[in-house]
Amino acid sequence: MGKEALKTMVTLATTAFGLVAALAWNGAITGLFNKLFGERSNLISLFVYAVIVTIVAVLVTSKLGKLAEKVGANPEPKK
Repeated sequence: MGKEALKTMVTLATTAFGLVAALAWNGAITGLFNKLFGERSNLISLFVYAVIVTIVAVLVTSKLGKLAEKVGANPEPKK
């Protein structure tokens, strides 16, 4: 197996485990919101959850991008 193939396999496995972890947290947090807001307001709790997760994702992605830029490890391809 070549070096690039191994690198790709590691990336795919890491991404897959990240997705599984994200789905597990999604279920846990959705259950928490349902418990806090009640089953009747399930739609409202899902929207609140989606907004909170989106805000956190934007903040974390922004911070990681700035950190990567600072240390010279920016994932953006150089032109």
